[in-house]
Amino acid sequence: MEQGNYETMPKSFDLQIFVEDTSGRTDLNTLTVQVQDKNEPPVFQGNMAIQSKIMVRIYFMHWSFYLLTVGREKFHSVATDYFLNITVTDPEGLRSTKTVNINIINTNDERPYFTTKQRIYQIPEEQSPGTVVANITAKDPDDEDFPSRLFYSIQSSETYFSINPLTGVVQVARRIDREALSLRLNPNISVIVRVEDSPSGGQASEMEITIIIEDLNDNPPECNPSTFRYSLRRNENTTVGIFLLDLRNFCKDIDVDPPNNLFNFTGLSGFGSNKFALDSMSGRLVVSHLYIDLENPANLGAEIFSLTVRVQDIAWPNYSSNFIKVWYEQILCTSFSSKFKMLIKYGFFFISAGSSIGKVNARDKDWPPSVITYSIVAGGGTRDYTNIFWINPTEGDVKILARLDYETTQRYLLTVQASDQEKTATVSVTVNVLEVNDEEPVCSPNFYSFQIPVSLAVGTNINGFRIVCQDRDSDPRSFRYFINEGNVNNHFTFSPSAGSNTSRLILASRFDYDSGFDTNWIYRLRVYITDDNLLSARDKTTDLIKTGTVTLSIRIIPNPTTGIFPVLENLYSESAWYVPFVITLGSLLLFGLLGYLVLLLAKCVCTRCPPACKADNAPL
Repeated sequence: MEQGNYETMPKSFDLQIFVEDTSGRTDLNTLTVQVQDKNEPPVFQGNMAIQSKIMVRIYFMHWSFYLLTVGREKFHSVATDYFLNITVTDPEGLRSTKTVNINIINTNDERPYFTTKQRIYQIPEEQSPGTVVANITAKDPDDEDFPSRLFYSIQSSETYFSINPLTGVVQVARRIDREALSLRLNPNISVIVRVEDSPSGGQASEMEITIIIEDLNDNPPECNPSTFRYSLRRNENTTVGIFLLDLRNFCKDIDVDPPNNLFNFTGLSGFGSNKFALDSMSGRLVVSHLYIDLENPANLGAEIFSLTVRVQDIAWPNYSSNFIKVWYEQILCTSFSSKFKMLIKYGFFFISAGSSIGKVNARDKDWPPSVITYSIVAGGGTRDYTNIFWINPTEGDVKILARLDYETTQRYLLTVQASDQEKTATVSVTVNVLEVNDEEPVCSPNFYSFQIPVSLAVGTNINGFRIVCQDRDSDPRSFRYFINEGNVNNHFTFSPSAGSNTSRLILASRFDYDSGFDTNWIYRLRVYITDDNLLSARDKTTDLIKTGTVTLSIRIIPNPTTGIFPVLENLYSESAWYVPFVITLGSLLLFGLLGYLVLLLAKCVCTRCPPACKADNAPL
């Protein structure tokens, strides 16, 4: 008999019983059956009635603390999965049990917070792009037990610094000059760093850091003007102690803080410098000794004094500006009478070819005066050039005929003769060649190619590479190095970046190909080396600056386990200029040979297969 369910079936049944015997008599009667309820175990309904296990997902707002209550039991934990056995018991003790799986799912409801405590940083000015300033770190409470995937950015408008969006490393982005007007007034740069837990639309926090730019002694003192000319008319008995000028009134150092902007005056030198005195601190220049007798024929060249003074920083590295030139002309009032007298009047000169470097003037006291003719009798040429200087025979103007090279000869001593056809007089003229920057830095090697692993540590001197530079007319401290082309994402820098004739190639930041931040596997760097490091900001706009170049080719080798491999591309070195020439020449020769073979083949066909002659009056 099928088992029934009291809760779903009728509570009574009426049965009609029909009876018949063997003789055919019948009877019909009704039997009523009453169904009684029996206590059964409780039955779960809904999903729990058809599943042996139930999974429930709960989205909560706080990862680290939540409260779950079932009956009078309380559960306090940070786990993500729970299995609850739920038992239902009726008053008579019958029961049923089901298992419920509760899965806790985290939601992004917490803002990341900074773990970096430092808020003030100090760096010197003129740091190379890529120099690390700070390492900003943060955490996300939503990922407390896992590494946080955070994104960093700079919100402030200043452009001196950049931040790696994945690591939070703050780096120098461009040149920082403490002498710039904004930093001269306020050397503190405020940077707003923002951290987000999603590239867009996530939770975010901000923090302000202050970067203080320290002043370096990176500018030499400068003087304007840097050349002074004075004339004095005197007799032989003029006393000593004549004040000429105060050089400090014309010089300054644009560095901001002392002792970087303090300087003194040293190195008084030049023709006749022993006749002058210089105060190194005040820069006062005075005449300290009596002049020699200018009317003595042996001393005719002492009328014009060429003095040189060096202006030098007090603080290391003791930069100095170009020398101050003082041209002091003495015009003598003679104390005796002479019928024929020669005097040098001017001695100023320049270095460009064709320029007049001065004028020689002679006077004849005879009456009536005679016509004076000028000539250079000695010192007007060198072993390589017979005539470097030329003098106008009637006017006395002295000009240069060839380019003067300071690196070869710094001084020329000319003997100029004046003649009135009867008598002659000579005078010595000293021509000092002023140095100009006309030589480019020459570096070795000027081309280099190498390979480095992608996992190379930041700060490593790449393959031990360094360049050594020379410049015939520049101090070794005058070099400045910077990468002008090819430094994508500023992975490379040179150290030191200025102030030395040698510099090493340094890896400034790590490569990141996994996130797509880096895509280049081959870097072609064009390095510029300029000789303007010792020049002031104003001199850089007016002085001649020469630039040398170095080309580097760097291939990044991936790790075998990363699964990321670069797209190979052909490398062409500028030094291999002959490769396209050889290919082009070979192609032309090949085409010429093929044309010649085709011509021979055509002649052969025409010879062996002549055209058939047509019959008379036959149509073609």
